[in-house]
Amino acid sequence: MKVTKKGEELEVAGIQPKIGDSAPSFSLPNLSDEVVHLSDFVGKPVLLSVVPDIDTRICSIQTKRFNQEAGKVSGAKLITISNNTKEEQAKWCAAEGVDMEMLHDADLTFGQAYGLFIPEIGHLARAIFVIDKDGKIVYEEIVSEISHEPDYKMALEKLTSLV
Repeated sequence: MKVTKKGEELEVAGIQPKIGDSAPSFSLPNLSDEVVHLSDFVGKPVLLSVVPDIDTRICSIQTKRFNQEAGKVSGAKLITISNNTKEEQAKWCAAEGVDMEMLHDADLTFGQAYGLFIPEIGHLARAIFVIDKDGKIVYEEIVSEISHEPDYKMALEKLTSLV
């Protein structure tokens, strides 16, 4: 799969899960050094918001918007994932006044499981996955131009329809 970054074509390594697939499992540390497993959320819908670099403008906008809007969806779980370091994520959260579940994929285990790592830039592709209470992917968007925002409306409508 290919995406672009400001028009430059980049190869996304691996195979990306599709709608109807079981969401690949993962275990990643959060900002409290607790390991969070996707299986922790079986029984409730999950929105995975994947950002390339939390310290960039679009990633910041995406993270804040999903935190505000998905946070209002009672009974659902919002998780933001990037391969930034824990320190970078914690610094961003402190600067933005955001308290949310943010996971760091420093070892790229999530990036490999979901086929989202872009070796040329060393970051994950911008993506959204909505997973139902049974662990099936019911919505996915891998943003074709990573400097663009995802389709918030579609992702949030799908998440809201599951609760």
